Amino acid sequence: MQLQPVLDVLNARAPFVPELAIVLGSGLGSLAESAEAHAGVSIPFTELPGFPQQSVIGHSGKLVFCELEGRQVLLQAGRFHFYEGHPLDIVTAPMRLYGRLGLKVVLHTNAAGAINPAFQVGELMAISDHINFTGTNPLIGPNVPPGPRFHDMTEAYDKALLQQLHTAAKALGQTLQEGAYIGVTGPCYESPAEIRAFSRMGADAVGMSTVPEVIVARHEGLRVAGISCLCNMGAGLLPVALTHEDVLAAGATAAVAFEGLVRKFVRDLKL
Repeated sequence: MQLQPVLDVLNARAPFVPELAIVLGSGLGSLAESAEAHAGVSIPFTELPGFPQQSVIGHSGKLVFCELEGRQVLLQAGRFHFYEGHPLDIVTAPMRLYGRLGLKVVLHTNAAGAINPAFQVGELMAISDHINFTGTNPLIGPNVPPGPRFHDMTEAYDKALLQQLHTAAKALGQTLQEGAYIGVTGPCYESPAEIRAFSRMGADAVGMSTVPEVIVARHEGLRVAGISCLCNMGAGLLPVALTHEDVLAAGATAAVAFEGLVRKFVRDLKL
């Protein structure tokens, strides 16, 4: 994907260089409809050269530059997924753009299935690490400067930002779980045998996004934090079938706690 035409649009229309970007996952887009967002500058994905139209329910598909909790932020309402048939350079293009715009921090959020039996539907989980089980890597092919050919993923999720998430949750009296997120391609939900295997691999939650984006964000030198909204239990952990409608409903139920945590994190963020 050609990044320069998109950068030209953003440089012409963005009112400021944000301090951080927040990627809003399925069912977690309420921040993009807040009063602060409506007072900001909204750019639909369809107005960015090379960006396809958003197709997944629960993703509105726009970038919003706004003031949130006293900070200049960029809200990414929606994302592109590998399972939609998009190449990984499209899936991860926002991270490339953020690196080139001069951002320093990206907070990724997503809807995920809980694997750890100690977790409950509706809880939030701070992502401490991930497992790439997509079968590919967004960095395959020619290296994209200024990132190195081989970059370290020891601390994919910034430990200081992780601690700040916990501090924010504690101040709000919220339960914030912590664990490793395993990224799969989807679009089908996992089988019970896969969930058992993922648990043995050390995964606490599973989802169909985030991992390729985080790999590229780190390649761009961005500091990363992550929150999963646990919108369902993994297949086989409960005697019910999984549906996207239930995931969206669980995300809506958790939206108040999620938005409160994000606002507190942004307000107290130490860069």
